[in-house]
Amino acid sequence: MHPFHQVLQKYWGYSEFRPLQEDIISSVAAGNDTLGLMPTGGGKSLTFQVPALAREGICIVVSPLIALMKDQVENLKVLGIKAEMLFSGLSRHEMELKLNKCIYGDVKFLYVSPERLRSDYFKNKVVQMKVNLIAVDESHCISQWGYDFRPSYLEITSFRELFPDVPVLALTATATPDVVDDIQEKLNFRKKNVFQKSFERPNLTYLVRHIEDKNRYLLKILTREKGSAVVYVRSRKRCKEISDFLKLNKIRSEYYHAGLSNKLKDFRQNRWKTDQVQVMVATNAFGMGIDKPDVRVVVHMDLPDTLEAYFQEAGRAGRDGKKAYAVLLYAPSDKVKLEKRIKTSFPEKELIKRIYGALGNFFQIGEGGGEGAVLDFNMATFCHNFKFNVLQAYSSLKILQRAGYLELTDDLEHATKIHFSVQRDELYHYQDTNPKQEKLIRLMLRTYTGLFTDYVAVDEELLAQKCQMKTEEVKEYLVEMARVGMIKYIPRRKTPLVIFTQPRLPIGHITLGKSVYKDRKEKFTEKINAVIDYASAQERCHSQMLLNYFGQKNAPRCGKCDACREKGGVDLKTDEYSSIEGEIQELLTKTERSLEQLVTACNAPEEKVIRVVRLLLDQEKVKYKENKKMVWFSESKIIE
Repeated sequence: MHPFHQVLQKYWGYSEFRPLQEDIISSVAAGNDTLGLMPTGGGKSLTFQVPALAREGICIVVSPLIALMKDQVENLKVLGIKAEMLFSGLSRHEMELKLNKCIYGDVKFLYVSPERLRSDYFKNKVVQMKVNLIAVDESHCISQWGYDFRPSYLEITSFRELFPDVPVLALTATATPDVVDDIQEKLNFRKKNVFQKSFERPNLTYLVRHIEDKNRYLLKILTREKGSAVVYVRSRKRCKEISDFLKLNKIRSEYYHAGLSNKLKDFRQNRWKTDQVQVMVATNAFGMGIDKPDVRVVVHMDLPDTLEAYFQEAGRAGRDGKKAYAVLLYAPSDKVKLEKRIKTSFPEKELIKRIYGALGNFFQIGEGGGEGAVLDFNMATFCHNFKFNVLQAYSSLKILQRAGYLELTDDLEHATKIHFSVQRDELYHYQDTNPKQEKLIRLMLRTYTGLFTDYVAVDEELLAQKCQMKTEEVKEYLVEMARVGMIKYIPRRKTPLVIFTQPRLPIGHITLGKSVYKDRKEKFTEKINAVIDYASAQERCHSQMLLNYFGQKNAPRCGKCDACREKGGVDLKTDEYSSIEGEIQELLTKTERSLEQLVTACNAPEEKVIRVVRLLLDQEKVKYKENKKMVWFSESKIIE
């Protein structure tokens, strides 16, 4: 058995790779810089995990999302594979422990956020590692024309110079042709090398419903489709409102957004994954790393900002290859709301500069200072203190990030972490002299492993429950143990971080060049218009529109979406299609027939009858029996 298949079988239990996976793995193994374009759920992570495991050394994985890194690292550890992750917000001591494990231990994967790559401390450590592969996840972030451009991704270009003989594997689920070229150029590919899986999803039907009463229509969809579902909305408030509405109508539902605690998010996600609830109502915070194959329908209640985002979120339906639906609900007012996003996302330049100045004042950083500072950031307090609109402030900080002045990380909850900083003998002596804390110490040692070698996430509430103490009492003991040097203690916090990537400048020195502001605004406007065009089109195949957007210019009509149904999907006039469908229904309702018998009995040209029959089979209005004859099947589906 080939080493790659051995790794696949050993850790994942599969005997064969999915389409394109093995081609990408073979390319990387041959030392080639490689770009892999695979739709959501296509198994991108295996394309770097398998070759890295099959050879000596460590794989450096660059990823923009802390949540996604955590998810992949935890999944690898469950499989018995050693992996670590570095991101802004870790203490210097935490970083040192993790990096030393990568140098001197047998860690196979080190996940890093892109801003870590500029650190001289990190570079000095990583050159001591035997790196076998550099993987760049969400690689569209390196392209200025990508829908989620991150300037920190440009650090990868100089970082890979430390390892001139190590190949780079760039991965993304969504990229237009311009972005595909830009990724390879920015990453200094030695030669162009792209493996692209078709974006076509034959089992997924894309529907757009022009509807005013969206809640009523959502209820209709979820009542008819009993399978697992995701409903995407724009705001956290709407998450709860719609979930409550569904519960009132006896549909099992939960809601999910970035403002929830990690514990609650995990609990709700698990209930959905194990089918204890049917529907997850969520913002776009839900989905990364979620691999539930049997999602039957994804509904968007609001228009997304880009077709890239829509394609990725809609693509979470039907990963098992069975029939699934992606439904976008559209009302005329949605167009106005989305067009307003252009102004919100690109505030006036003077406002952006004022927000930069206010940020320095908020953190009490003087001009010329602050470079490299990593600071907890409360957006609500900042906006309240300086009377800024939250959305405009957020957008301004993102523009300042693209201009390279700062980094704003995603809003995540960081669990309490503890590391015993003394030897066991000294700890035992401390227990003897501090009997009130002895019970807690013994419980931690029984409950958690690795406390003497690494920072370990602990749950104060669970410890309190098992010790029969109050949570505040446990926290006081931990603070006291940290004060006397027994442990290093990092309390739980939930906040995004602001990182000043260069010294604070006077407002007058802030420049927002053409590529950062004007060009991006024009590109964003194009993307907004593409979404509106997709949502408002009633005569063009929706699958075909998406495929064209991603560069598949000769894509066929799907024959299943609402636009194709209206046209019959087969260059038939609407009344002609309806006439043939009615005739077929009448014939098959009376008696089952073979295709040949049906063509003979119909009063329309053979080619047109066959086309309509194929469409009716796709829609499950017509079904074949075991005797190869067809019957009319009247069970109503979402598309009815």
